Amino acid sequence: MQPTYPAPTIARVVVPKSAVTTAALMVGFALFTALSAQIVIPVPGSPVPITAQTLAVLVAGAALGAKAGAGSQLIYWAMGAAGLPFYSDATGGWEAATGATAGYLFGFIAAAWLIGMMSERGHDRTIDSALPAFLAGNMVIYAFGVTWLLISVASITTINQALTLGFLPFVIGDAVKILAASVLLPAAWKMVSSLRD
Repeated sequence: MQPTYPAPTIARVVVPKSAVTTAALMVGFALFTALSAQIVIPVPGSPVPITAQTLAVLVAGAALGAKAGAGSQLIYWAMGAAGLPFYSDATGGWEAATGATAGYLFGFIAAAWLIGMMSERGHDRTIDSALPAFLAGNMVIYAFGVTWLLISVASITTINQALTLGFLPFVIGDAVKILAASVLLPAAWKMVSSLRD
């Protein structure tokens, strides 16, 4: 039997809820996503590099909940769009914000919302329930990203090309990040539980 908590997300257990703390957490996770974007492995032939961003998105959604998690990723997108060097390889600006990787960037917002909604219902409390939640969020990122590649990149003309360049190179790395998040969040809840006892 899972313990009950006075708040639906780990952030609300650790940090008292207020407009100021919510805004600070959203900006903090946006900056965490920006930092994780600087861990880059280029993918030959693809406009999309491998980064650590997915892990930041998963954790943001789970830790903050649906609205604040999605908000953190919207702030991240907006800061990069405004010209801050927050996207992969320290890029930024409107062209980068709406270019080939824009689908993934908007997928981050949708994924954080979905994972946050599931976490608010307790899906981040155990590894067994966290894994499918994080997998679902990751699939949302792929759906947005691969679709936008197919629409926006002239040299990508088939779904097979889009999947080859925007999905297959990332599967192993994202599986590792999903597993990491699925261990991290339940471990955080156990730590909070032990401190409350």
